[in-house]
Order: sequence, then structure tokens, then C-alpha cells
Amino acid sequence: MEAELEKLLTEARAEIARAVGVPELAALRIRLLGRKEGSLTLLMRRLGEVAAEDRPRIGQLANRVKNEISTLFEQREQALGESAARAPAPGIDVTLPGRERAQGTKHLITRTLDEIVDIFVRMGFREELGPDIEDDWHNFTALNFKPDHPARDAWAGFYLEHGWLLRSHTSPVQIRVMESRPPPVRIVAPGRCYRPDPFDASHSPVFHQVEGLYVDEGVSMAHLKGTLDAFCREFFGPGIKTRLQPSYFPFTEPSAELAASCVICGGTGCSTCKNTGWVELLGCGMVHPNVLRNVGYDPDRYTGYAFGFGVERFAMIKHRIDDIRVFFENDIRFLRQFP
Repeated sequence: MEAELEKLLTEARAEIARAVGVPELAALRIRLLGRKEGSLTLLMRRLGEVAAEDRPRIGQLANRVKNEISTLFEQREQALGESAARAPAPGIDVTLPGRERAQGTKHLITRTLDEIVDIFVRMGFREELGPDIEDDWHNFTALNFKPDHPARDAWAGFYLEHGWLLRSHTSPVQIRVMESRPPPVRIVAPGRCYRPDPFDASHSPVFHQVEGLYVDEGVSMAHLKGTLDAFCREFFGPGIKTRLQPSYFPFTEPSAELAASCVICGGTGCSTCKNTGWVELLGCGMVHPNVLRNVGYDPDRYTGYAFGFGVERFAMIKHRIDDIRVFFENDIRFLRQFP
């Protein structure tokens, strides 16, 4: 029986080495090690015919043969698997150039937001972020909104429990930043905002906004105009013209709206600018002294300007888009226009 086991091991080595495929190897495993009719199994069943004094030695030999055959199978399976992975699939010409894989791109809103922030960062502003969920202090009170202030209605928000709400603008970021550091402060704060507006061609309950703030000694309205004028020329093109007109915001005094010459008609008049030649872009003004006091700044020493605008509006004007809803519909036909 010892000779038969040695012969079985020799033959197994040769047959396993000759196997050229995983199915062939699986069939060979069953023939050699199968529990019912495997060659080694049949030999083991005859162990009772061996003399009692030889059984331990023959049993050890049989176990060694089984272990070595099993190891040979594992090594051959691994070798066949690696060979199959390296081999080209039937019918594929590996000399042909690879197929170009479609890759996603940034959404137009993300690209516009990145472009805006990049311009301000190059102008010396620092990007700052804030939470989407705010308390009344940061969203309203610190920004000079009194409890019964009528302007609260214009910034009505989505209220949560315990006085929290989804922020209605990115202005709370300026409060958080000024509370955390002394002047000078020069920041730009991009982010998502929420207001219970109807979802129509020009409004969305979720939109993106950029807030800008500069506070230091001697900051004036002239600095504000120069900053916004330089930004608009960089974003829309060197031919753009801007102008300030009086407005009102509770957190700035004086307050203004910035308008730019229409990029569609060049200022000659069209439906976009309502034949005025000008398009309103953003709200801005000098930081109200009460806001400075609320964050611990001395308004007799420091002044500052602030501005804020909607990213969707800037993207719509620059790319001549007439419906804000297309930004949120994920229509691939629209998105492919901005690769």
C-alpha cells in the first residue's frame, strides 16, 4: 500500500501540472480526492488490511500525500487564475487604443461658485464657511433685525425646534467670524441658503449665496465700489460697467444695490434688462454700527463694508439662462452644455 500511495502522489503531480484550465483542475480534484470515489479515498478505506504495527506509518504517509496534493491544487489554481487575468479576452485586439470613458464634470453652480470665490481670494479675501442651521442671534438679532422688524418677513426662514432655523442668508458667517477674531477682517463666505419662496422661473426655496465682508480702520464706500467694480470686470468681462443706487438693508447703513450694464444687449436695452440697459446684481453697504457693537467692535474706530448676492443669478446672467429650475432638474441635456 505504501508503494501505491507513492505512485498516486507521483501521478497527481504530473496531472496537476498538465491541467490547462480551472474546470479541468476541478474534475481532477474530484477524481483524486473525492469523498466517495476519489483514488486516495479508496486507498484509505483499505487501511484496515494493513498489519496493525504498520498502520500508524501508512496513515501518516496517506495524510502527507493528501496534504501535498491539496497544496498542488491550490498553487495550480492560483497560477491559472493569474494567467487568465493577464491573457486578453477572445476577440479583443489589444493593439487598439482604449475606449474613452465618460467622466462627470462639476455642476454649473459649483463651477460658478468656485470662480467667484477664486476671484475674491486673489483680491485678498479669505474663504470662510458656516453652518446651514443657525440660531436667531446669528441669523437675525446680531445683524440688527429687531424682534418685530418688518425686514424679518423678507428673510423669512424654515424654522426648526427650540428657535433654530435653516439660515436664510450667508450673513451669519460674518457675525461668527467677527465674534472669533479682532479686525482687520476680510472674508468671503459661500454657502447654501433656504427661504420659503415659490419654486418658479426666478425663485427657489434652496439657493446659493456669497457674502463678502471687510472691516478695518478707514474702510469707506469708495473701497466697496472699487472692490465690486473690479470683481464684476473679472467675472463678466472688462467691458462691464457698474453703478450704485440707494437701497435698504437692516445690517448696513448706508445701503445700496449694485447694478451692471446688461451683458446680453451691452446696455442698449432688451427683455432681460427690461429695456433699461442695467441689471441688478447684488445688495451691499457699509456695516451698520449696531452690528459692529454686537460683535464687540468699536464703531468709532472701525468701519467696514458688506455685500451679498445669489450665485444662481450670476450664473443665469453670464450664461443667458432664463429659468432657475434647470439648475436643480439634473437634465443631462442641459448639463452637457457646460463640459
